[in-house]
Amino acid sequence: MLIIRRGAAADLHHSADLLNTIISIGGTTARTEHTTADALGQWLFSNPSQATWFVAETETGELLGFQWIGPHENLPPEACDISTFVKPGQTGLGIGSKLFGATVQAAIDLGYDWINANIRADNEGGLIYYQSRGFRDWGRLEGIKLADGTETDKVLKRYDLKD
Repeated sequence: MLIIRRGAAADLHHSADLLNTIISIGGTTARTEHTTADALGQWLFSNPSQATWFVAETETGELLGFQWIGPHENLPPEACDISTFVKPGQTGLGIGSKLFGATVQAAIDLGYDWINANIRADNEGGLIYYQSRGFRDWGRLEGIKLADGTETDKVLKRYDLKD
């Protein structure tokens, strides 16, 4: 059974480990430098009145993924940004879908009108995931240089919370 709940400080070490595994594999996140639990916590808890995050775990407490929403400097105040991370080998099993259900309600509760996903253009799995949730393309950023010097395009997708 999959458990979805709000992320807490106690989840930071496992979340950082999961994110570092994804970064090591490469190609699916714009993050290219490994993180620590403290650095991850600074991001995830940076704006508690406008941001939140959820974890997906098994009944035994194994972390399978996490999802964050919050403001972004390049978005209007009625929009939040989203980041989703699922344990490699566990994608396509509904973890992201269940996280998104909790995240949508949280975004509404926080007063957002829409959610932005900023996805590497070469991240086929990420593009498919957000498309399958109902996100639609609204922009593209070309020639984005990542921290490790990699250059990539990014696809911007949006999910409207209000009709």
